[in-house]
Amino acid sequence: MWRKFIFNHPALKPRRQELRSKLTESEKIIWHNIRNNKLGHKFLRQYSIEGYVVDFYCPEKRLAIELDGGYHNAKQSKIYDNYRQKLIEAYNISFVHFTNEEINKGKKLVLAKISALLLD
Repeated sequence: MWRKFIFNHPALKPRRQELRSKLTESEKIIWHNIRNNKLGHKFLRQYSIEGYVVDFYCPEKRLAIELDGGYHNAKQSKIYDNYRQKLIEAYNISFVHFTNEEINKGKKLVLAKISALLLD
């Protein structure tokens, strides 16, 4: 039954809603700049693929965007993130990471990188 719902599994809906209600400052910045087709493509917040939730997802371009806070630097977090990324990429979904520091220092550069990925 789980395999039937690869994308946005109903059991993960409460988790997705919780994450949407508790956006980090970096997530708020990026969401404000990509929502409502501002980059020419629709993005969804807190979208689940298999049992994992990505910060942003563009279904048309099959692009997942993950914003990484400081806790992603821990060894266990890196192992988890690497596994999750490989699983998501197995569905032919491109995956890109940005750190909170990248967003805080150069929001325009991050948005330019996202725009370039959307051109592919």
